[in-house]
Formats: sequence, C-alpha cells, structure tokens
Amino acid sequence: MKRISFLQGMLVGFVFIVALLGGVAIHGWLLLEQMVGQNRDNTAHALALTAAVQTLEERSVDLERSARQYLILGDADLRERFREHLDESLQQLAQIETLAGQALGDVPREWRLVAASVNRKLNRQGERTEHDIAGMLDRLGALNNQIAEASKRWIEQKNALLLDELERHRLQLGAKLVLSLLGAVAVALAMGWWLLRPVRQLDRAIRRLGARRFDDPVMVGGPVDLRRLGRRLDWLRQHLAELESDRQQTLRHVSHELKTPLTALKEGVALLDEEVPGPLSPGQREVVGILTQNVRGLQGRIESLLGLNAAAFDARQLNLAPVEPSLLLAEAAQRHALAAQARTLEIACRADPGLARLDADKMALILDNLLANAIDFSPQGGKIELHAARLQHAWCFDCIDQGCGVAEEDAERIFEPFVQGRLRAPVERRGSGVGLSIVRELAGAMSGSVRLLNRGQGAHFRVEIPDEQ
Repeated sequence: MKRISFLQGMLVGFVFIVALLGGVAIHGWLLLEQMVGQNRDNTAHALALTAAVQTLEERSVDLERSARQYLILGDADLRERFREHLDESLQQLAQIETLAGQALGDVPREWRLVAASVNRKLNRQGERTEHDIAGMLDRLGALNNQIAEASKRWIEQKNALLLDELERHRLQLGAKLVLSLLGAVAVALAMGWWLLRPVRQLDRAIRRLGARRFDDPVMVGGPVDLRRLGRRLDWLRQHLAELESDRQQTLRHVSHELKTPLTALKEGVALLDEEVPGPLSPGQREVVGILTQNVRGLQGRIESLLGLNAAAFDARQLNLAPVEPSLLLAEAAQRHALAAQARTLEIACRADPGLARLDADKMALILDNLLANAIDFSPQGGKIELHAARLQHAWCFDCIDQGCGVAEEDAERIFEPFVQGRLRAPVERRGSGVGLSIVRELAGAMSGSVRLLNRGQGAHFRVEIPDEQ
C-alpha cells in the first residue's frame, strides 16, 4: 500500500465498507424476495387445497343425494348423475393428493374403495340394500372430514416451516449484519490508522520545525503523496538548519569582531580616565565619562546578543523529565531572595500538586528572567506572586507584580529582542531588553508560549507548557 495515494486510500476504504454493508443489504433483499415468494406459493397452495377440499365435500353431498334418490326412485338419470358426481369427486380427490402429497396417508385410497363399493352396489340391484349404501355414504362423509383435517394440518405445518425458516434466516442475517458492521469498523479503523498516522507525523514534524529543533529527520509513512510531503519537509528542515547555523555563525563572528575593537576602546578610555597621558580638563573629563558610559552600554549589548544566541542554541537541546512545579517556584524565589530583600519585596509562591513534564533548566531560566523583571519594576515593599496551575492539557506559570506594568502599545513588541517598554522601572536597570525574548525562545522550545495578560495594575506574564505525560 506504499504506492497508494491519500485519495486512493480513502476510496479503497470506502469501497470496502460499501461492499461489506451493500453485500449484506443485497443478501437481505434477496432473502426477503425468496421468503415473499415462498409465502405467496404457500398461500396459493393453501387456497387451492382448501378450495379442492370444499369442492370434494360439496360433490360428496351431491353424490350422497343422487345415490339415495336413485335407491328410492330407480331413475336412470339419477344413476347417471351419481356417476358424474363420482367422477368430479375423484378429480377433486386426485387434485387434493397432488397438493397435499403424503400428508393424507391412506385416506384417499380408502375413499376410493368406499366410493367404488357404493358404485358397485348401485349397479347390482339384487345385492344393494339401502342400509348398506347408507353406511358407506356415512363413511365417505367421515373420510371427507379426515381429508379436511389432514389438509388443515398440512397447511399449518407448511406455515410453521415457513416461520421457522424465516426465523433461521433472520438470525443468519442478523449475524451477517453484525459481522459486516464489525468488518466495516475494522476497515475504517485500519484505513484511519494508515491515513492519520502520517498526518500526526507531519504535525509533530511541523511543531519541531516551529520550535527550531532541526536535529531529528522527518520520517513520514503511509500514502505516497504524504511520504512525498514528508521528504519535502525534511528538505525544509535541512535548509532551515543550514540557515540557523549560518545565523549563529554570523552572530559569533560579528560579536567577535565587535569585541576586539571594543576592548581596545575600553582600555583607551580607561587610560584617559586615569589621566595616564596627562591631566584632563573638566570638559575633557566629561567627555571621558560619556565615552565610558557608552562603552559599557555597547559591551552590555554585545553580551546580551551572545546570551540570546546561546539561548537559541540551548532551545534546540531538550531534556524533558517529570518535575514538581512547586519545587521550581521555590528554587526561583530562593535564588532571588537577596534582591527581593534589598527592596523589601515579598515573593509568594503557589502551585497545584502534580508533576509537569518539561525541561527543568529551561523553565528555571524562564522564571529567573520573569522574576528579575518583576523585582526591577515592583515598588518598594510590594508583592510578587508566582503561580503554577494545572489545566486540562497544559501547565500555566504566572508571574504577577504590582509595578507600573506595560504600556498598551508595547504589549506586542515587548517580546522582541532589545525592545524595552516606554514605562521605566523605579530603580536603575542595566538590562538590554533580551530577557523576555529569551523567555519566548525557551518556551517555544518546549512547544509552549508566553503572553502578557491584561491587568489593572502591574504586569501579569503567563507561560503555558503543554503537558505531554
């Protein structure tokens, strides 16, 4: 099935299901037609047999009437009428035998013998007696009743056989219907697995590419068109890996090329500041102070750029393991305890019980960056809240402070590298605006996200990490 396309696979599965269910439907329809035909034949047979038995009874009454009239009057016309009624009765009896078969037993033969005896008695006037013929005629009436009862039992037996056969076919049809439904479900599950498995593989591959994890090759099975799409995705993975490698290499080269002249510039400014070439005038010292401040700022930018590059590289190396969120929050609060004490800040931690499957080192770095920002922007004596809540398919980590918050126009830009908000912290900060960029990079590496929630006062950052347990 490796050479079958997605559409062809769906058509094959659909044809299999239609064949199974359609086959049972056609079989049921043919069976119904057969049973209807048998019931029609049995009904016609029963009507014909009932009519023949009724006609035989009527002819027997005529036969008895003609015989008794002939005994009394001795009219030859009555004798001829008796023969006509006898012939008609024998014809009806033959028809009843043809219809009922062996169900009548020896009754037809006995009926013929009694009728023949009556005929002989009437032909031999010297031997006939009214008493003998009357007894024979009564015997014919009794035999007619036996024929009627046997015919009725035969009809009931045929109806019972038809009902039994109908019940047997009903059970067989029900069993075949159940088997066909199970077969259709099995075919649907098999085709669904064969078709959806590569779709899930594509989804995982796309999520890995979105998280910049280019180490794992893209392997997609199933239909030929999805396999071809998987090969194209793997080509895209290799191309993106090359671009990422070139980007990192360029950043390293740029950082190295900037650090070399920066070092010389820093040393020169330091010599001027120490007045090694000679005493400085007040104006010159002011210029040296400006140069020193800008050199330090440029050095911080370069170090932040290297840190962002290192975070992007580390994001590709995942070490997922079960960890307690409460322990992560407590350790983050402990690492920043001194900075919080310096500004008399309270760090409150609250976490739901359970284990989260994530990269503990990357999550610790995320919490460190969020907590460092919260400490810088919180007012003296304020409170910072760290929460970890378990949702249906994810863990949410919240960092909430009581500072000035983030301006509305900066809400989307705040996660971009080297972007700092318009609102300033109450203390001097030496950051370069890459902390939230690193948070977004590391959260994306774990297939998560970070966002700024609307809050009346202060900033509320939420990091969501999918729960893959």
